Amino acid sequence: MKLQNQIAIITGASSGIGKSVAKCLALEGAKVVINYPFEKTKDDAQAVLDEIKQAGGDGMICQCDVSKEDEVQNMFAQTIQQYGTVDILVNNAGIQVDSPFEKMTLSQWNAVIGVNLTGQFLCAREAIKEFLRRGVDETKSVAAGKIIHMSSVHQIIPWAGHANYATSKGGINMLMQTLSQEFAPKKIRINSICPGAIQTPINTDAWSTPEALNNLMKLIPYKRIGQPEDIGKAAVWLASDDSDYVNGTSLFVDGGMTLFPGFTTNG
Repeated sequence: MKLQNQIAIITGASSGIGKSVAKCLALEGAKVVINYPFEKTKDDAQAVLDEIKQAGGDGMICQCDVSKEDEVQNMFAQTIQQYGTVDILVNNAGIQVDSPFEKMTLSQWNAVIGVNLTGQFLCAREAIKEFLRRGVDETKSVAAGKIIHMSSVHQIIPWAGHANYATSKGGINMLMQTLSQEFAPKKIRINSICPGAIQTPINTDAWSTPEALNNLMKLIPYKRIGQPEDIGKAAVWLASDDSDYVNGTSLFVDGGMTLFPGFTTNG
């Protein structure tokens, strides 16, 4: 129970990677706040919480559009009112709105930047305020708080047709590193997880048919698609004191996608 009695907010936790992260953290003793963006996803969030409770965990659900400052502030206020503090933030919420660049609208650009990058800024800011207020509680952790930014292999791999998404992930990398540099002296640990191809609803087209999956394998030296649990287990490690000397690091969980597999045949 590496996260016993710690309070963890996981944004975008009603499905996909966020759902798995919430379940994995709860199994290690954290009380989890399962964030969902809109009323129509409330039932999905409740189903995740029910599953966690059936496994012996605990938590709550909380609606919040992370791109909205007042909603983020309210989510943290609700969490602190319920549990007294926040120990872990997993900045996971993210969307894709794909378009050829010359046809991309400002609303498509702003939607992705708003959730993927501005949302991570807003949530990190509120978490850091709480970590600084509380300081280190050594009954829980040797760190004052932990933030895990969910980035992507596309923080370093360009992605044609996805300029807004790739830009948001590149921004997350620099946000994470800058915050880590600034707040490491305050015993706040800040890192990123960079998933590769993970089998979730956001990328169904990439794995839902044998042909698509076979094409995807050309990009993955390890020759399997990632599972949400692969990310959840990495999040547990980064949130625990097992990784206490890890700060300002991007952990790529990608089956080797960032190894430029196209060059295995000399390009």
